Amino acid sequence: MSGEQTTEATQVPAQPVLRVVNPDATPEEIAALVAVFSALGGGAPAPARPRPEWNAPHRQVRRTLPHGLGGWRSSALPR
Repeated sequence: MSGEQTTEATQVPAQPVLRVVNPDATPEEIAALVAVFSALGGGAPAPARPRPEWNAPHRQVRRTLPHGLGGWRSSALPR
């Protein structure tokens, strides 16, 4: 290690996120607070779930029926 320092050694430790100011707090109370705050999250939002194709908005709109000779018969055929 001839003068080289790793980035981990030069980083400043982060400040605590939670600080207990009540000296009468029990370990159970502190654990309950930590559990509540960790359940709230604060990280990245959850990724959007893909929308199923059968429930897509464009499928809720009726298509127009074909016109002309044989239009009634071809209206039941899939596209």
